[in-house]
Amino acid sequence: MVGSEQSSGGIARVQDTLTNLRIQDGVAPPPTGPLTLEDLYRQHRMRLVRLALLLVDEPATAEDVVQEAFTGLHRNWSNLRDAQAAVGYLRTAVVNGSRSVLRRRKTARDYTPPHVANARSAESLAMLTAEHQAVVAALSQLPPRQREVLVLRYYGDLTEAEIAEATGISKGTVKSTASRALDALQKIMAAR
Repeated sequence: MVGSEQSSGGIARVQDTLTNLRIQDGVAPPPTGPLTLEDLYRQHRMRLVRLALLLVDEPATAEDVVQEAFTGLHRNWSNLRDAQAAVGYLRTAVVNGSRSVLRRRKTARDYTPPHVANARSAESLAMLTAEHQAVVAALSQLPPRQREVLVLRYYGDLTEAEIAEATGISKGTVKSTASRALDALQKIMAAR
């Protein structure tokens, strides 16, 4: 019973931390008139940068990933169905771009363990409680797929179907990965 209480407490901390980050980022009001690439950039850029930052742990790299996603959207603007398709395209492009960055890092390091660095700014860390900082630090220790699923679920506030689409995995795999990730996160935090 104690283990399930700790597990639900750990899940609540992850949810609270990533929800807090999402709320801090805010959402811009929708534009009036037809949607433009500039509107999408203004409304979604910061949330996408935060998403990439949670996945790659480097602010400059996160911004590069998001910039590449917007560049790709610009190239494919004429093939776009609607605004929701654009947001989904951007989210998927950010996840895929983050994966590419992580693969390149791994190759460049010749399979040596990566250095875990706290890439968050002093300002953003000051805004988080010590408990939230511990959750973000523990999140960086998860395998990439587990981190992606948790970040997309609790920070991105996506459904399992949206996560499956953004990551290219099945809904069942999303569920099992999220469960394993939360268990792993709980163990990491308990060891601190």
